[in-house]
Amino acid sequence: MTTHTPNLHQAALHEAARAVLLCADPDEKAKRAMKTAHQWQAGQLIRNTVAPKNWPTQPARPSNLVVLSPNKMPKRGTGGGKAHISLLHALAHIELNAIDLAFDLIGRFAHHDLPDRFISDWVQIGADEGKHFSMLNKRLREFDTQYGDRPVHDGLWEAARATEHDLAARLAIVPLVLEARGLDVTPPMIRKLKQHGDRQSAAILETIYEDEKAHVNAGIRWFMTLCRQQKLDAESHFKQLVARHFNGHIKPPFNIEARTEAGLPVQFYTQPN
Repeated sequence: MTTHTPNLHQAALHEAARAVLLCADPDEKAKRAMKTAHQWQAGQLIRNTVAPKNWPTQPARPSNLVVLSPNKMPKRGTGGGKAHISLLHALAHIELNAIDLAFDLIGRFAHHDLPDRFISDWVQIGADEGKHFSMLNKRLREFDTQYGDRPVHDGLWEAARATEHDLAARLAIVPLVLEARGLDVTPPMIRKLKQHGDRQSAAILETIYEDEKAHVNAGIRWFMTLCRQQKLDAESHFKQLVARHFNGHIKPPFNIEARTEAGLPVQFYTQPN
């Protein structure tokens, strides 16, 4: 594992990640995510060499946020009016969770025997998610609403709980299943938003879509690295981890072109005939 050379002006990376997780204000959380990436890139943070103690099990959320079970959530769509705003709110919630998933990974697993490029990839991903959330919340405010005005569910954080002790499992489930699924579903959303005349929201989703390809690519590169370190067959190990930790099956339709562009092998998520 390579590390930055310490200096008197460096702070602990895992404490910066903890501060992101424990920030309850969504806009401030997004800003802290982007600031942490800048600090890392500037050499102002030093990574932990041992697992941090008393790591948070749950990210902070606004006190007025209504959290429902997934099966109690109201249905949403990509049409006009309330359905349109509900879609943007749901996407903002996904991006807020994505900030926390990125910095939870950094805090929990920065001590692993991987080069600093691993950390650089994930702080950049966290910053991207912060940017995505900020764009979506700004767009919501243009509709006279904001994040927190609608109920949300906590299903996405289940991926963090299920993989909190296993970096390979975290990479398998979050970037290679959940974010890869975003590559499948985002283009139809973009088309529907454009059909309803909302090109501004569609442009935000186009930015997210392109960034997600890089996130999936980081996931597969580091997953492959771990498998090589542990002398494991990557495809079979991925499928074992998904069967063990993912609540459900990886189902089509797949955006094979985007997944392939991101470096995700097709045999990982399709069954042989």
